[in-house]
Amino acid sequence: MDATTLIPIGFGMAVGLGAIATAIAQARIGSAGLGLLAERPEMVGTVILFLAIPETMVILGFAAAAMLLLLGGGVGG
Repeated sequence: MDATTLIPIGFGMAVGLGAIATAIAQARIGSAGLGLLAERPEMVGTVILFLAIPETMVILGFAAAAMLLLLGGGVGG
């Protein structure tokens, strides 16, 4: 396989695996957050913040994949 075949695969893996990990994290944070809100409704801002933090994994995965795609990964000269 040459680099032109592997670069899109790397792009998909960087974004896809980051999205899967984010989904798993947000599912656990969401269920725990709802339990917290049932007991302490004033903590809604904290729960929203904790739900937003895992999104950085997808954003960083997309940024790495975009650099890989635009810069060519430094292969092929």
